[in-house]
Amino acid sequence: MSKGKIIKRLREQENLTQGELATKVKTSKQNIYKYENNIVTNIPSDKIESLAKALRTTPSYLMGWEDEIKEEPSGYYTNDETREMVQFLAQNPEYRVLFDAAKDLRPEDVEMVTAMLDRLKKGE
Repeated sequence: MSKGKIIKRLREQENLTQGELATKVKTSKQNIYKYENNIVTNIPSDKIESLAKALRTTPSYLMGWEDEIKEEPSGYYTNDETREMVQFLAQNPEYRVLFDAAKDLRPEDVEMVTAMLDRLKKGE
């Protein structure tokens, strides 16, 4: 998959417009359009880093060097359990609101919160 398609897919997953992503990356909406449509393929490294942060992934994934998306809401993981829990939250849209809030929580605390939400949804 091209860098442009990856950027567009991740932007849409984050429910961001091109303009919103441009603001986060400190570039123009036109540049985001050019990146997504592979008009500009030599994206500056500082923009790749900003895009990765805004899209909650790694620069390596954006460049197509990694096949698996790796979520990095706070920069780097402290352990495998935390990474697994953050990936779970990122991949389950119903828990997406917890994504940023969970970055500093222990995995067992995140698990407790998601279980509570499930019970609330069921009316328990």
